[in-house]
Amino acid sequence: MKSQASITALMSSFGRAFHTENEVHPVFVDPLAKELMTAEEYEAVQGYILNGAHFFEPDLNTSGLTDKEIVRLLVNKHIAPSPLCRAAYTESLLKNIAQTGISQYVILGAGMDTFAFREKEFVSGHRVYEVDHPLTQKDKQARIARAGWRTPENLTFVPDDFAKDRLSERLVTSGFDKRNETLFSWLGVTYYLSAEEIDKTLSEIADLSAEGSALVFDCPDEGFFSASEKRVQNTIMMAKAGGEPMQSAFSYAELEKLLGRHGFRIYDWLTPCNIQTRIIESAGANLKAFEHVNYCLAVRKN
Repeated sequence: MKSQASITALMSSFGRAFHTENEVHPVFVDPLAKELMTAEEYEAVQGYILNGAHFFEPDLNTSGLTDKEIVRLLVNKHIAPSPLCRAAYTESLLKNIAQTGISQYVILGAGMDTFAFREKEFVSGHRVYEVDHPLTQKDKQARIARAGWRTPENLTFVPDDFAKDRLSERLVTSGFDKRNETLFSWLGVTYYLSAEEIDKTLSEIADLSAEGSALVFDCPDEGFFSASEKRVQNTIMMAKAGGEPMQSAFSYAELEKLLGRHGFRIYDWLTPCNIQTRIIESAGANLKAFEHVNYCLAVRKN
């Protein structure tokens, strides 16, 4: 798969596409995810999952199962739960709190997110900023062009190398207004950053946040790296093998203290049990919330 998209981004996009096409009661519907992948990439990811069936599930008996049934089983257990549930939570949250005055939506580490192209009515009335590494963003824009999509007027791509650039400068230069309430989504990112990088990013988000602005993100808890659950350890191993090792995890108390230093207060905290009840079961989906992964909504209070 010759692409600037990371293996984790492609796996996430495949999970969205496959889940949408093959579930009667999907937890999250993304009819555009497949269009951002080439047919070669889609088949390659599917083949990777099939070939790794016994890595994911050593005791899996595949006799009598079709390839599609095997992939569905593995996607629903290992690939889909985190990216789909956090997307469902964030987009539902966004539509609700947009009614309270938030006029800007910033997607940090946007990857192959399709929100701005799926939710045209929302985007017509709100500014959306997709922030990502310049190479990743260049690749995504090439995919958008290949798919024949038209970029909405209110969507702005903001190239930002988090290791070198200042997020605040990049966003303001791109038209972001620090006086307006904003929702920042930071999904699937904190796992891969050091504690110092997370602290730096929170400082920059705080600098950009008018009072009442909100930040939603997912993060592993303090038991993540030592977890006994096989799929957790598989995820950690796959990330490392793909050149994107996971680095950080936080207890609630640690996160509350860290956010507090930057003027944020936790308003909603979803544990796997909450995610199972509020997101998966309410959708009637055939998933189990990923162990040791929590969702957080924090609000800026000056």
